[in-house]
This record gives sequence, C-alpha cells and structure tokens, in this order.
Amino acid sequence: MTYRVCFVCTGNICRSPIAESVFRARVESEGLDGLVEVDSAGTGDWHEGEQADPRAQSVLEEHGYALDHTARRFESSWFARLDLVVALDSGHLKALRRLAPTEKDAAKVRLLRSYDPAAVGDLDVPDPYYGGRDGFEECLEMVEEASAGLLASVREDVEGQVA
Repeated sequence: MTYRVCFVCTGNICRSPIAESVFRARVESEGLDGLVEVDSAGTGDWHEGEQADPRAQSVLEEHGYALDHTARRFESSWFARLDLVVALDSGHLKALRRLAPTEKDAAKVRLLRSYDPAAVGDLDVPDPYYGGRDGFEECLEMVEEASAGLLASVREDVEGQVA
C-alpha cells in the first residue's frame, strides 16, 4: 500500500515544490520510494500549469535536488487518497482544514516545521516569492531541517501500514 504525502503552499511554484523535491530525495535515499509517493499543490490556481519559480529551480539544482514540476491547485477530493497533507504556513493549514470534507481529513493536515524539533515559536516557512534569492535559500534550509523528522514520522506510519 502506497503512503501519499502532498506539500501545499500558495501558488505551488516556490515553497511546496522545494519541499516536494527535498522530501522525494530523502524518501529515495532511504529506499522508501516504492512505498511513499510525494507531490505538491497550491491553495490557489494563480500559477496552474506553470513550472516552479526559476529561483526555486536554481536553488534546488545547486543543492543537488531534481525537480520536474507543473503547478496545480489542491482539490478537496484529494483528501480521500492522501495520508498526509503538509502545509508550509499557518494560512495554508487553516485553508486546508476548512477545505477538508471530514474531521478525519482535517487531521491529515500538519505544518511542515512541526516536524523540526529545533523550530520554536513561528512554524511558518516564509514565502520567498517577493524577495531575493536568499529567501529561497532560507526556505530550502527550513525544509531540509524539518524533513528528517517528517521522514521519521512517515516511516513509522508506513511500517504501521505494512505490519
């Protein structure tokens, strides 16, 4: 049985594609790529059909991550097939929980940085879109830091499904 994770930000061209790429690489390096499916989406359709922001692509490439991405909008119906929906900030968390058809679906939504034990206070990954390249580097760093905890949690869930 495949465990499905979807990362969600605003337009699906900056934060969520970065998170998708980083987490997919972690899943593959742990040999879980046959068991865990990773993708991303946005809460809105502003960039639907577009590739990731060139700055996101560049930062990912420089750090050795692959990205083949087309932006799309998250749909309420997806909750039925997803095991975990990972929001990049508290605004996305609220929007996704409102969109969830059931309380069980709403419980599938978690903030990415909630998986980073070193993160305290504000758990949002700031939107780098309106800033410079350094914001994309900061986003990547936050995503990488949270990915270890997220991977441990997903591994536990996957092993629970297999058992």
